[in-house]
Amino acid sequence: MTEAITLDELQEKLAFCNKMYDAIRLVDPVLKKVIEYRSQCVGETETLCYNYWENGRICDNCISVRAYLENKSFMKLEQSPKVIMHVTALPIQTAGRPVVLELLKNATDCMLIGSGEYEKDRTMRSIVHDLNDMVVKDHLTELYNRRFLDDRLPVDVIDATLTRKPLSVIFIDVNNMKAINDKFGHVAGDMVLKHAARIICSWIRADMDWVARYGGDEFFVCLRNTDNETAHRISERIRNDVAARPIRIGDTDIRITVSLGVITTTEALLTAEEIIHLADEKMYESKKREKAGGHPDSP
Repeated sequence: MTEAITLDELQEKLAFCNKMYDAIRLVDPVLKKVIEYRSQCVGETETLCYNYWENGRICDNCISVRAYLENKSFMKLEQSPKVIMHVTALPIQTAGRPVVLELLKNATDCMLIGSGEYEKDRTMRSIVHDLNDMVVKDHLTELYNRRFLDDRLPVDVIDATLTRKPLSVIFIDVNNMKAINDKFGHVAGDMVLKHAARIICSWIRADMDWVARYGGDEFFVCLRNTDNETAHRISERIRNDVAARPIRIGDTDIRITVSLGVITTTEALLTAEEIIHLADEKMYESKKREKAGGHPDSP
């Protein structure tokens, strides 16, 4: 693990860094705000860090929150409509808020990959997109992966707390996956997971919510600005849709079911880890009721 540099060290090296990079900025990786730095003190601005990329949303592959959480530096390529930038994120040691130093260098015209006749910018933009997707996407289902969940959920929790808007999550488990794998094989099992992923995604708002594969046969849905009643309605639609749409493998229709656990945060200050744990518990309670023959959402 790399030790985070201090504000004193930053003060000494700031002029040197400015000679080598096209842009330097301090950010709060949790609140997604650019920070002012004066006389070894940090202060908040109203500028959102991701506005730099002109994409209107939080970056999927946020290396600054990862630098803060893991206390080491990370690098990636990021793109705006006009340029491709090489970004390095370094954690800064402070007594108070999370602070990360971002070093940005224009890589639009100095990075070439491949050979032959092609349009350089388009090729590089495609490569940047693919590289960032590789970090945060599950290769089987094409949903977000556990790493994305660990990075993004704390940000959405903080946002919901500060804006006093409800945040709901659904923990989903595909039932009897072992029996399916044993009977039909793991290729069929993979097809079932992709089938379930497509159905889950069809019931969320693409511009507001997100779905991650938590691991194995488990999925995690984050519903922003969504109250408990609405979240339960969505979970029931997912449950019913999955049950009503068997997947055909060979000459066999495989019917699948899911167990779901719903948690909504309002005024309660729950961490991302606590929310995941509570939703997981709710899911297992639902699974037990289903096995006992009761309604999954009965008390």
